[in-house]
Amino acid sequence: MPKNKKPKSNPLQEKVLTVFRSNPTLAMNYKQVSRQLKITQTSKKKIIAKVLFELEANGALVEEKPGKFKLVGNDSNLNKLVGKVDMTTSGSAYVEVEGLPDDVYIGEKDLGVALHGDLVEVAVLRVKRNGKPIGKLVEVLERAQTEFVGTLQKSLKYAFLVPDSKRMPVDLFIPLDKLMGAKDGEKVIAKLGEWPKNADSPFGEIIKVLGKPGENETEMHSILAEYGLPYEFPDGIEAAAENLDVSIQESEVKKRKDLRKVTTFTIDPIDAKDFDDALSLQKLKNGNWEIGVHIADVSHYLKEGSALDKEAYERATSVYLVDRVVPMLPEVLSNFACSLRPNEDKYCFSAIFEMSNDTKIHKQWFGRTVIHSDRRFTYEEAQEVIETGKGDYKEEILTLDRLAKQMRNDRFKKGSINFNTLEVKFKLDEKGEPLGVFLKEQKDANKLIEEFMLLANKKVAEFIGARAEETQVQRIGGMKDPKPFVYRIHDSPDPEKLQTFSEFIKKFGYRIDTTSPRGISDTLNRLMTEVEGKAEETLISQLAIRTMAKAVYSAHNVGHYGLGFKFYSHFTSPIRRYPDVMVHRLLQHYLDGGKAADATALEEQCKHSSDREKLATEAERASIKFMQVKFMQDKEGEVFGGIVSGVSEWGIFVEIDGNKCEGMVRLRSMKDDFYNFNADNYAVEGKKYGRIFRIGDEVTVKVLKADLSKKQLDFELMNDF
Repeated sequence: MPKNKKPKSNPLQEKVLTVFRSNPTLAMNYKQVSRQLKITQTSKKKIIAKVLFELEANGALVEEKPGKFKLVGNDSNLNKLVGKVDMTTSGSAYVEVEGLPDDVYIGEKDLGVALHGDLVEVAVLRVKRNGKPIGKLVEVLERAQTEFVGTLQKSLKYAFLVPDSKRMPVDLFIPLDKLMGAKDGEKVIAKLGEWPKNADSPFGEIIKVLGKPGENETEMHSILAEYGLPYEFPDGIEAAAENLDVSIQESEVKKRKDLRKVTTFTIDPIDAKDFDDALSLQKLKNGNWEIGVHIADVSHYLKEGSALDKEAYERATSVYLVDRVVPMLPEVLSNFACSLRPNEDKYCFSAIFEMSNDTKIHKQWFGRTVIHSDRRFTYEEAQEVIETGKGDYKEEILTLDRLAKQMRNDRFKKGSINFNTLEVKFKLDEKGEPLGVFLKEQKDANKLIEEFMLLANKKVAEFIGARAEETQVQRIGGMKDPKPFVYRIHDSPDPEKLQTFSEFIKKFGYRIDTTSPRGISDTLNRLMTEVEGKAEETLISQLAIRTMAKAVYSAHNVGHYGLGFKFYSHFTSPIRRYPDVMVHRLLQHYLDGGKAADATALEEQCKHSSDREKLATEAERASIKFMQVKFMQDKEGEVFGGIVSGVSEWGIFVEIDGNKCEGMVRLRSMKDDFYNFNADNYAVEGKKYGRIFRIGDEVTVKVLKADLSKKQLDFELMNDF
């Protein structure tokens, strides 16, 4: 090894070094480092001890005392870290540093020109007694966002963009020659320019005028722009899609399993235009059932590396706003060529199972097919067949329903967690104005489709993950993974959050077993049943969901905790999810005997897809919030019953019964007492009279204001006590 050249550290060494860099003056042993990394298992602590000696041998650490190590030298760069800014609404921020157990807190005065989401370098100034680091900005390395949506405020000599985002702490100064014709009060998009030293605001220029605030078209485009999501395809993309040959070719059919004579149908929402999954059913001579889960073969048309493919990857997902869908693929693919419309031959990627009446799978097959859908059912039509036993393909639907119910029961017995979530939907007029709000109910027809999609997703992931040989192992972040694949993973709950949740529900007389993954899932399911219909149901259900990790895409499989599956992927929606396209390509690649894929590249693509999914979800929620506020605009002064849906230091959130519209009662408006926020009990408490408001409490409120520009409802609590 050349002199003075240190060997490249592995990811675990980097995590350990990050702990020391955030505590540059401390000497620590393996127990202290393990505590910082939240490692509790003895076997893993021993690995940390070994890593400390490796880093000492590499010259990165020095053993100051027996078993206690410290960073080498007094280099001022040792306490500098790189991470992403998570801005708070108060103007301060936390910097999320990979491998660091605690985010670095930065006060408003030390944040400089950093904005939400930016990749920054920070210096750790000190570490609090509880181990949490406090720092200041050194440099912005990369801007997360350079275009901002807001309202233009114009005067005779200058103008400002007031951003919509509460996480954007400053206005943008807009010179009058950079307005692009925008008028005072209009919604616009501005591009961030220079931010002069010591200036309170950065410069910007208007690049798009969206229109008058409050109008549907303006607000929906504003929401998409705020989250960096497109609302139209770039020049040439739609043309490229139109030029594709989407006809069914006999030469291609010969390469596929021909299932066109097998009874096949789709079941989708009444307003669906893209039908990306279909089911087929036929009885075999041995008495078993052959069930086909047929998924549109998007990868047949979406050639890897093409302009269409690059655009789909960049979008990564379709976005479902209240009044529109922003598709991942152009309409010629999403609504026509790849949509499994009735009475048309279509190319599919299929998962076919031979299943006995007890839902045991005896055989399975994965591969490319050609199908012919005999009937398009809406969920309502299929539900009517289930409830009445009458209608088209009643034998097939009733058989699939029976099998789905048995699979669902078995799934919960084996560890799937049953969280009941409600979806808010709007009835809109022809102009997109809200006429009503209702909750989408998941009935047997919905659950039938869900169960067979879960089966296909699980079995495809198992087929790759469980059968791979160790000779095809690659490394991802120091971990071994057989045959790199795209998994949908859901990690087990954070032990600290779980313990906090466990302690809290004891106040209501409930308990959960936190000693094992199976114990947690079994007792959580029992808890969800026990709280159903009770006053504390909302509170406990919400807190249970918050305790769970977030599901993401990854090339490194850790299983899906919420579903109780060791292997799980997304195979069933390639029209609207790019990871499903990746799964189809990888599955065919491995079926053809291909070599292990590049694990590092896959992981980067998975992270991109997870990030885009998160943005799409936030945009969807913002569109719901906007429409709820619009629906309540003509109801100012009216009184409604509701339940407390959240609490904060600023007030209590109340969700109106029936329509799920949520607003805030500000603590300062509650004049009967002085109220404090109690974070430990998820409550606000009156200091003098002791009245307590918790999530799930029933209250009566008056609508004070429905502010469309802020997407905000303000309520007044009625003194009904």
